[in-house]
Amino acid sequence: MRHSCLLLACVMFAIEARGQGLVQASTEPVAVPIAAVGAAAPAPAATTTQASVFRSGIDLVALNVVVTDGQRKFVTGLRPDQFAVYEDGVQQDVSYFAATDVPLDLAILLDTSASMTDKIVTAQRAAAGFVGTMRPQDRVMIVDIKDATKIVQPLSGDVTAALAAIRSTAARGGTGLFNGLYLTLKQLTKERHDSDEVRRQAIVVLSDGDDTASLVSYEDVMEVAKRAGIAIYTITLRSAVDLRPAPNSAHRYFSQSEYAMKALAQETGARAFFPIDINELAGVYGSIAEELATEYSLGYTSKNPKRDGAYRRVIVRIAEQPGALTRTRNGYLAARPVQRTATN
Repeated sequence: MRHSCLLLACVMFAIEARGQGLVQASTEPVAVPIAAVGAAAPAPAATTTQASVFRSGIDLVALNVVVTDGQRKFVTGLRPDQFAVYEDGVQQDVSYFAATDVPLDLAILLDTSASMTDKIVTAQRAAAGFVGTMRPQDRVMIVDIKDATKIVQPLSGDVTAALAAIRSTAARGGTGLFNGLYLTLKQLTKERHDSDEVRRQAIVVLSDGDDTASLVSYEDVMEVAKRAGIAIYTITLRSAVDLRPAPNSAHRYFSQSEYAMKALAQETGARAFFPIDINELAGVYGSIAEELATEYSLGYTSKNPKRDGAYRRVIVRIAEQPGALTRTRNGYLAARPVQRTATN
């Protein structure tokens, strides 16, 4: 165990030395301003200044919200006053609102372990098609996951470079799924804190099996995910073997990675997909792209002033829209008290 921890520390240090900047996630909840848009009455100045930076002085909770109707079709064109946000049952005052126009930072994680050998070309083609849906103001990062995690294309708006990075991946080695998610969450968190620009963030991860090589655990990833506030869309390729019942049981084999992928997607307000046929992958990426294009972005400052590190549950409801369903992250971890070092 000590050897594994030391190895992980060395890996993270090496990545930092290469300029990737993977650092510890902030203890603050998400703190970005969401600019008000639309043809309604002019918003207060604070909501229209996208260059504003909200650090530890203001704990602004940012939510990306998907709204659907009874037929699971996306609902667009909603007004800010139709959204009601509750934190632990207490209604909050929404300070920032935007509909679909907030730029997106997207991380595409590809499992390129040896088990993907016969699927890698189709997976690359589908991921390339997904990159093609990005708007000029969006940025994308390509992450290669196997025994070690490698950012083959840093976050940028260079679509040509992203496509080349996808094509450069090759299948070999084991699956370090949790390592890849953990380091990507840290990297995107750093990107957000280092930027003065208002941007949404999302991760889309593709894998075809259980984690075999990670040094961090599912619990470690979930902890970081709750703090980061980044939607994690998961795609787990199933095989016929995965769907067979376990011996002497009516239930199929339990998959730890499948459980983890479902839980991470649900917690972060995203979706989990489980295609059986690799050829379904392009359609799955298309569904995710359509959803990301219809998101609403909200921001509020919690009425609970406690800095106790506690988990706070969040619910969003829609007024004047019967049957509307919302999906966003389940909650967040509040900031912890600032630790001060005693001085002589």
